[in-house]
Parts: sequence; structure tokens; C-alpha cells
Amino acid sequence: MFRRITRRRAIQVGTVGTLGYLFTGPAYSTRLAYGANEKIRVAGIGVGGKGSGDIEQAGKFMEVVALCDIDTDRLNKRAETWPAAKKFFDYRKLFDTVAKEIDAVTVSTADHSHAPASVLAMRLGKHVYCQKPLTHTVFEARVMREVAAKEKVCTQMGNQGSALNGLRRAVELIHAGTIGNVREAHVWTNRPAHYWKQSPDIVARPKEAPIPKGVHWEEFIGPAPMRPYAVAFSPRPAYHPHDWRGYWDFGTGALGDMACHTANMAFRAMKLDAPIAVSAEAAEINSETFPAWAHIQYIFAARGDAPACTLHWYEGKKDGKTVLPPEELLAKLLKKGEKLSDSGSILVGDKGVLFSPNDYGAQFRFTPEKDFVGIQIAKPEKNPEGVDKDHDQHMKKEWADAIRAGKPSLASSNFDYAGRLTETMLMGNIAVRFAGTKLQWDAAKLQFTNSAAATKLVSKEYRKGWDFLTGK
Repeated sequence: MFRRITRRRAIQVGTVGTLGYLFTGPAYSTRLAYGANEKIRVAGIGVGGKGSGDIEQAGKFMEVVALCDIDTDRLNKRAETWPAAKKFFDYRKLFDTVAKEIDAVTVSTADHSHAPASVLAMRLGKHVYCQKPLTHTVFEARVMREVAAKEKVCTQMGNQGSALNGLRRAVELIHAGTIGNVREAHVWTNRPAHYWKQSPDIVARPKEAPIPKGVHWEEFIGPAPMRPYAVAFSPRPAYHPHDWRGYWDFGTGALGDMACHTANMAFRAMKLDAPIAVSAEAAEINSETFPAWAHIQYIFAARGDAPACTLHWYEGKKDGKTVLPPEELLAKLLKKGEKLSDSGSILVGDKGVLFSPNDYGAQFRFTPEKDFVGIQIAKPEKNPEGVDKDHDQHMKKEWADAIRAGKPSLASSNFDYAGRLTETMLMGNIAVRFAGTKLQWDAAKLQFTNSAAATKLVSKEYRKGWDFLTGK
């Protein structure tokens, strides 16, 4: 048996073509718990690339009843696993057609469509698993968190490292004061080099090209300003299916791609929320793509018994060299002959340093080592035990378990937490556009108090037909 919340929903989503969107939606029910033998019905939105794995993992715990992708080839390929699933290339049409037949969705589109698809789903009472980064803008992160809470749906962001025992134990140890008060953290990534094209390789609008057969370009563009399909370096497509991440209109750059992973442990361990200021040094900015490199500083006020602190983020290459934490700090941490990892994090306390040469903060050591002999670092002792390796499966199962129990808090990266992490991290993409300026942040008002120009970038305009997130 399960309890229901049934109500008339005012969903202002506009009228698009022949789709039957109404300003007042039909009565939908949000299931708050599921019986042991009841099937949770799920739809996948964006089922190529990472989305292919997301819906496959969800399908191990749920019944896949619908699939959506703007690329017909990818859609048909994924549908081979579930031939009975209904197929769509427009998620608005999916909701218009099968809303009553689904309980949950996975959203694994390009970044700019995460929030519109997820918010529409949640307003219809659907549980949502959304890939990282949770949103395209700071404003969207706030909306995702608030809508999830209002609709009482179970949510999860795809920063799967949250499920790893090592990360959970690291958080416990920092909370216990193992290295004392932490006043600075350093997080670095090997992105974007070798992963996608952006500045300095691309600084202007790529060359227009014919839209490939089976690619629904209108639906890929979605809420972004319309632009033609293009190739960057023939025959390499400029945007779909991969390099969209490097463009302002579609992606969130290296910061959006990896901060949800590499800053996750530090954010949890240091009990961070909204910063009071953010600043950056960065390469030259252009109107198309993210900069070639950046060093971003997030400044946080004291939080309860935690002191004021700064989190440093490093990305890209400057003058041919990877942008990294200070050499004098690294020299204290690296052992003789040890090479620094491509990505990782460092937490500096007044009693010692935690060094993690790992994307997720799940493998780590303390320095000086002689001061921390005998400390157990493999598994959490107070918090729920996670997994050691199979984190993708666990993340989907964790979300499914939360849905089945009707307890959103069981998902370790639910939108209440993930929204806060995303909101903070994405401020860095605003700071790089105002490099050299310390932007003062008012979290309650969602604005920078010393820059109206920077505040304009907290949100964005949505193209007509895709502007339902803001209620237009």
C-alpha cells in the first residue's frame, strides 16, 4: 500500500505546436511509497552516451516504459534492449503522451536541458535522476532544489562518488576534527584538455553544416538561442554528440563536468553551503566557449564551529602547463618519485593535511603520515555504508530504494544537497567572466551585491516554446 498526494497542478508550460500542454495540468499522484512487488516505471530522457548507461542501470531496478533522444540512431539502438518502450525525440511530447504511465525519469541530456526536463517531470509528480552537473545556471539549481522539496519527489544527481565508502569515511574524519580546523581546500582537474574542443582551439562560431539524418536539431537546441548545426574541425561535429560541453550556450565547461565529483568530498567534509564571495583568474574570454584555463576562489564565512575558509579550483593549461595548486604545497605532499594525479583534492587543516589523488576523494592519505598512524580510512563508522567500487549501480539502486521507501533523504545526492553544491560551483563560471573582481554574493537574493552585470548571468533567457521553467 502507498499514500497518495492528489492535487490539481498549475503547470504553465505554454503551447508548443500540436502538443497538448495546458496551463492547468491534469490531476497526478505522487507515490510516497511502493510495495515490495510493485514496479517503478521509468522513462529515459537522453539515452546515448552517459545516458545509455544511466537508463541501463535504472532498468535493473525499474521497468523501462519510454525512451527519448534527439538522435534517432541512438534512440533506436537503446530501444533494442526494451522493444516495448515507447520512443520520443521531444521530452515535452513524452510527458504529454505517457505522463500517467511513468513514475520516474532519468535525465541525461546536454547540460542546458537538465533543469527544464527535470522541473517539468517533478511538477508532474515524477521522481528524477539527473546527470551532473545538475543544471546550466545558478538560478536553475535553486529552482531544482525548491521544486523537489515542494513536490516531495525522490531525486538524485549523478555524482556517483557520493556512494563510495572512502568518500564517506573521509567526510567523517574531517567532521571528527582529525586534521583540525580546515581553512583551505584545493581541487584540480585535467579537463578540458583532450576531452572536448573549446578555447583556445575555438574562439568563434564554428562553420555551419547540414544537419545529419536522424538528428532533431530543434529539440537539441531546446531552451538555448537557435544556431545552425556546425562542425568545428571537419568532420568533427561542433556540438552534438559530445563537444557541446565547451560552449556557453549548452555546457558548463570543466567546472560543471568535474567539480560535482572532485569538490564533492571537500564540500561535504567542510560543511559548505553558499559562499560569501567568489573571484577568478582566467584566460581570455570569448563569446562562444569557456576559457582555456582558470583558477577560481570561493570564499566562505564561518559555519557553526567551522572557521572561515577558501576553496580553490584549478582547470586547463596556461602557457602549456596544467594549472595546479601551489608547488610549495604539493612538494610537502608528494613522495619521492611520485607524480601528481590528473585530478584530486587537498584539505589543509591546522593539525595536518588530507591529500586525495582521486576524482571522488575516495582514496586519500594524511600528512604528516606519522601523526595519523592506525586511523581506519576504508569504511564509514557512523554514516550508512556505501560501496567500494560498483558505485554506478549503487547510485541507481540508492535512488530506487528512496523511491520505494518514500524517503527522499535516502538518496545521498538528492537535489537538496546537489542543488547547493551545483549552485555554488557554477558561480565560478560567472567569476571567470569578471576575472580580477571579487564578486560579493547574497545567497538569499540570488544576486551579486557589487555587480549588476554578474547578477544577470545568474539566470538566462529561454527560447519561446521552452520557457516553462520560468512560468512564461
